[in-house]
Amino acid sequence: METGTRILVVDDEERIRRLLRMYLEREEYIIEEAENGNIALMKAFDKDYDLILLDLMMPGKDGIEVCRELREKKATPVIMLTAKSEEINRVQGFEVGTDDYIVKPFSPREVVLRVKALLRRSSKTSYIQTDTTTKDVIVFPHLTIDNDAHRVTADGHEVSLTPKEYELLYFLAKSPDKVFDREQLLKEVWHYEFFGDLRTVDTHVKRLREKLNRISENAAKMIVTVWGVGYKFEVIND
Repeated sequence: METGTRILVVDDEERIRRLLRMYLEREEYIIEEAENGNIALMKAFDKDYDLILLDLMMPGKDGIEVCRELREKKATPVIMLTAKSEEINRVQGFEVGTDDYIVKPFSPREVVLRVKALLRRSSKTSYIQTDTTTKDVIVFPHLTIDNDAHRVTADGHEVSLTPKEYELLYFLAKSPDKVFDREQLLKEVWHYEFFGDLRTVDTHVKRLREKLNRISENAAKMIVTVWGVGYKFEVIND
């Protein structure tokens, strides 16, 4: 039970907001609502939410633009809701930093399960502990990944990553010097089989490097582009 967890539900249809609120409040989540993109951004920048459920098709600022602007400042986990099932919409959502994707009409129970899964992946509460014998920690020069805590530090400073950025970094770091092509990364990290636009991976790698580079140039250099193939994680020693 994720008591105290705060979720923002963004949809221009009141009945959908009401339905999601009802099911999520049963899990003791704290629910707030926004009926359009502008209000959603205002609320998201004003306070910290544990997760945002974001409708794609809204009048004014749609979900893509909201997520794009949100990602400029915050790493809040986002699940995109959309009535469109076309692959291009899913790709667009992932490109701007969406962590998961649910197509309408959806089962409210499925939404609850997806919310729980994403909250587990993005939770930072697990590192508030006195036990220092953490089992799943990868330590490199300039970069440490504590997978028990879903926490990344570069040169001793914490790096704020979205769940997907974290999963991408962790997946690459588990296999240093192994080259993965974009199709492999989409399958392993996003759990989707895409045939076509592979910019989702490139966009996330770029964003990940930028965030690491703000803190440690050496950490950012560990994510290496293998031209014509894909990406790998390369350990840099002083």
